Amino acid sequence: MNTLDIAHHRLYNQQIATQRFAQPAQVVAWLGAVQAQDFAGAKWSIGLRLPETTDKGIERAIIDRTIVRTWPMRGTLHFLAAEDVRWMLKLLTTRTIAGSARRQQELELDGKVFARCEKLFIQALQGGRQLSRDAIYALLEKNHISTGGQRGYHILWRLAQEGLICFGAPEGKQQTFALLDEWVPKSKSLEREVALAELAQRYFSSHGPASLHDFVGWSGLRIADAKAGLDAVASRLVQMKINDTVYWMPQELNVVNRTLSTLFLLPGFDEFMLGYKDRTAALELQHADKICPGSNGMFSPTLVWDGRVVGTWKRTFKKGTAVLQPTPFDSMTKTQTRALAPAAERYARYLGAPVILSCEEA
Repeated sequence: MNTLDIAHHRLYNQQIATQRFAQPAQVVAWLGAVQAQDFAGAKWSIGLRLPETTDKGIERAIIDRTIVRTWPMRGTLHFLAAEDVRWMLKLLTTRTIAGSARRQQELELDGKVFARCEKLFIQALQGGRQLSRDAIYALLEKNHISTGGQRGYHILWRLAQEGLICFGAPEGKQQTFALLDEWVPKSKSLEREVALAELAQRYFSSHGPASLHDFVGWSGLRIADAKAGLDAVASRLVQMKINDTVYWMPQELNVVNRTLSTLFLLPGFDEFMLGYKDRTAALELQHADKICPGSNGMFSPTLVWDGRVVGTWKRTFKKGTAVLQPTPFDSMTKTQTRALAPAAERYARYLGAPVILSCEEA
């Protein structure tokens, strides 16, 4: 196995090159978590892994409460399967909360403030009610709790990680919040050792081949905890050393084509990129700044061909039509150019809207 084989296996194990599931919650549970600070992109991350799902289908899964959006790991928004919310929050948020103490002190947020916010949120949201971010901020301001200078965000962030609130159903373009205990009344509860093993099994099964270093970067766990989880499930995985790095992957290896003649339109924060500390199997270092320009941490959507990122793309809407503009790193071959059309058609079916390719730069 070489570096390109790693990328190919990841496309298969991540359910991009082949799909084995039918429901959004199944995809999210398989991946463990799906990064979701870009709401539209996160929905497409799930949708591209399901053969017939649409954008409305993903939103239906949110409304039906089978997938939940919250801050479970690394202080970053993710989608989780509803049944996994509580054990993942319990396992992964303690370290993040502790690491935020200095910033919250700078914002003059202490235990008394969070306790007041918790009481207000329970009063405002109990009984199945949902409030938008703006409405919650207005509630806090009305009760003399300032939301300026990122205080509002940190209040929501902290109380979500503590399991009080989560995102509810979208209202148009507005995101709402609900009480987690009402939104997801029941979910798994796992002891720490079992939870570490479960997370490791899911990660290496869905993201493999991957290293322990990748798992640490993805999960935000301490190295010792990540290793304990991996050690617990190592007998159920395959170990392989490539270029002095030890990779782990599922025992049920897919039959992987040496070349993949499908072009994939991946969103910017997809697990194929963000799921690894070392991304060089799919992305040449010389192009790294093209998918994450500047220092704002925003990742551009990517064009993936034969396991490698070969460019970026962007979407704009004009009168109900999505215009896709690819920007390849190098001149596209005729085969790659022909592959753009079926990729755009697949995206159009997902959106439920016409899609036009604008290929001036391709």
